[in-house]
Amino acid sequence: MKASERRQLARISLRTPLRFRALGVAADKTEHFTEALNISRGGFFFASSAPLQVGMPLEATVRMPAEVTGTAAQEMRCTARVVHVRNEPYGDGRIGFGAEIEKFEAIPPQERWAN
Repeated sequence: MKASERRQLARISLRTPLRFRALGVAADKTEHFTEALNISRGGFFFASSAPLQVGMPLEATVRMPAEVTGTAAQEMRCTARVVHVRNEPYGDGRIGFGAEIEKFEAIPPQERWAN
């Protein structure tokens, strides 16, 4: 692992559905729908046009793939924090954000997204 690399868990390069909203007093309360571009139990990277900044807390729902859970894919509700911003645009106005998961829990079947 590079000296500059801070991740302790390997990320899986896999697109998976992500729904989030920023938390906090001045935060945009809009719910945003996108996809994580890579993910681990410790965090995820995604692209969005949402006005996010480093340090901003998020509430997110993400489908953790089997490669991350070690069993079946599972929808998780989590609180996370934006830890880095990649300002290179994706061509559609979105930029990249890395988020560190602080807490997560499995979502009960009756509250899950339709498959």
